Amino acid sequence: MSRLSLASLATASAAGLLVLSLGAHAQTPAPAGTNAASASATTTTAAATGAADKLHEADKTFIADGTQTVATQRDAARIADSRSSDRDVKAFAEKIVADYTKLSNSMRAASPRGVDVPRDDPDTAVLDSIKNLRGADFDKAYIEQVALAGQQKALSAFQAEIASGRDAGLKKAATEGLPVIQADIAKAKELAQRKHMAS
Repeated sequence: MSRLSLASLATASAAGLLVLSLGAHAQTPAPAGTNAASASATTTTAAATGAADKLHEADKTFIADGTQTVATQRDAARIADSRSSDRDVKAFAEKIVADYTKLSNSMRAASPRGVDVPRDDPDTAVLDSIKNLRGADFDKAYIEQVALAGQQKALSAFQAEIASGRDAGLKKAATEGLPVIQADIAKAKELAQRKHMAS
């Protein structure tokens, strides 16, 4: 046998051993017709669905309605920070962005493992109603429709979870978040009075 043939044979043998070695360390194969990524995604989705199905209806409502009202307040305040020229409105909006970002993070952290909590699911109708306004028209709409009326929705969602929720983590997040919302509503009422609006 020539030297070239022995080198080729050795290379082929090494490659074969590598393939066998990799095959021996591979995880259990996915069912026929699926790849490993889709099998993993299916398992994750099934776990999330199972966890969500076990939640009490009040907890599901809190996750859906609570996260939406929190996201709406936060995103509307961001719009206010860029659209308003009133320093009181801008200062209020900055506080709301900080407070409601923390509330959103708290709700996500408190949710049971495997339950999908929307991160960015604001009420677009509310945001659309203010995003093209400017000056005094913007300030009036923002204070009345968002700072006052919108925060009342957040307050109701958190109070409902405290009263009827069953998940300990979500109830704790609602209980800890409630004073923040109440304080922000009080500030919204003060702002409305300073701007001679009905609160």
